[in-house]
Parts: sequence; structure tokens; C-alpha cells
Amino acid sequence: MRILVLGATGFLGRHAVESLRALPGARVLVGGRNPGAGPHLDLTADPAHLVTAVREAAPHAVVNCAGAVGGSATTLIGVNAKGPAVLCDALSEAAPGARLVHLGSAAEYGAADGERPAAETGPARPLGLYGVAKLAGTLAVTGSGLDAVVLRVFNPVGPGAPRGSLPGRLAAELRAAGPGGRVRVGDLSAHRDFVDARDVGEAVARAVAAPGPLPPVLNIGSGTARPVRELARGLVAAAGFDGRLEEDGDGSPRSAAVPWQRADLALTARTLGWTPARPLAESLADLWAETLARPEERAR
Repeated sequence: MRILVLGATGFLGRHAVESLRALPGARVLVGGRNPGAGPHLDLTADPAHLVTAVREAAPHAVVNCAGAVGGSATTLIGVNAKGPAVLCDALSEAAPGARLVHLGSAAEYGAADGERPAAETGPARPLGLYGVAKLAGTLAVTGSGLDAVVLRVFNPVGPGAPRGSLPGRLAAELRAAGPGGRVRVGDLSAHRDFVDARDVGEAVARAVAAPGPLPPVLNIGSGTARPVRELARGLVAAAGFDGRLEEDGDGSPRSAAVPWQRADLALTARTLGWTPARPLAESLADLWAETLARPEERAR
């Protein structure tokens, strides 16, 4: 089975590739903007070239982990909204029988009432441009007529978490501050559903290998809403940090607009037989261990 993965070098992409390579008989093709890394696949470039590249790869399944969480409006819309639409068009022409597994985001749901978990059949009311762009990408996939599923990922954490995320940024700042230093953070009172990126990778592999048509959207999370403060304290413990962690009370507007969120995993468990396996403490310990191993961190 030939599986083409886009965004394979990113945080979630690398873990997806690892799980996909463990599937019996799988041959994983890594596509990206760098021609030396495999098929040259750029969702923001010439659609005709994408059709040609997909036809040459002849995949049985395609996994789209490509995405942008920051940048200009052009970047957010181009990568998260237009990109999936262009990919669906290319697959419809060059590999209409391939299964598409696309990574969405819990940001598509928007605010919750603080009581009920977000279910796939519930309303999607994103509050910012990122969420709107991701939802547009989801709609492009689910309306494509392909054998496709969107895995709506909540808050991924674990080894490789990028500095653009709170866990990745906090780990880097703890490393730079040293055991007795001082680290300032914003408001940590929001509740989030944290899921290990390796569990996300395993969900991707199950979605690729599952028989028959799948529901259009499946949630991928832990099913538990935890205070972000709990994550920060867990990372402090993993780091052996005994300095000062100062919460200044000013968080991001996007976080403040969604104070509580957690995933309803019932449909995912029934469909894929998947439930998250790694506790948050393990995710944070492994994130910290990898942070220490990064050469660029040692050089700071």
C-alpha cells in the first residue's frame, strides 16, 4: 500500500509517518516543497504540477498534515483553506480511488459552554481566522466526494512540539532560564484537551487502514479538559525547575475567547477502535527530554 504524506516533516507529520511505516505492507512516500525529500508537492503552487505529481506517485492513500498555525492572512488561508481544496481537486483527477486523511483542528468548533464536550455533529463556529481557514479546508474535504475523513485534532503535545505552541515555547524558555531562573507566562486559566502527538499519529494510521467509508469528521483528543496551568506545572516538574514561573494574567485573545474545550471521542472509538494511550505526564517528560537534546537549545 502506497501512502503519500504531505507535511511529513512537521510536528504531527513526523509522528504520523512513524505510525504509518509500522503498518504491514505500507510504503510511505514523503511529499513536500523540497524536491529532494520525495515527490515535489506544494499545495500553494501550480495545481497542474500537483496533479502530475499525484499521478506519478499513484497512492492508495494520502495523508495531509500540512498546515499553518501562524503568519499572514494570505498564509493561513492559502495553506489551511485553499491547500486542501487544491489537493482534493488533484486527487479527483489523478487518484480518485485513494483515501484522503486530512488533519483538521479543534479551533473549528469555537467556544464551548464549559459543560458539554464538542461532538462532530455539533456546531462549528470558529472565532478567528485560523479556525475559519481550517473549517474551510474541512468543508473542501468533506464535500469533495472522495473517500475522505477529517481528523479534528485538539491540542497536541509531546516530543517535537514547536515553539509556536505553548508547550514548545514554555519548554524552550525553561531550558534557557536554567533550573533556578525566571519564566513569565500569560494567563493559564483556560481548560484544554491535550493529546499526545504520537497518539495522533496512531489515529492517522488507523484511519488509513480502516475498511469501508468513514464518517466525514472524527475528533482526536484525550476527552479530558485540563487547566493549562496543570500542563505548565507538569512541564516545570519534568524539567526539575525550581525557579519562578510568573503568570502575568495577559493571555492571547484567541485563548481568552475559548476558555474551555474538550473532545467527545465516542464516534472515534466506535469507528477506529482508537483511544489515547499516553498520559500527559509522559508527553511532557518526553517533550522536555527532546528539548534538552536539541543542539540549538544547547547553544543558547
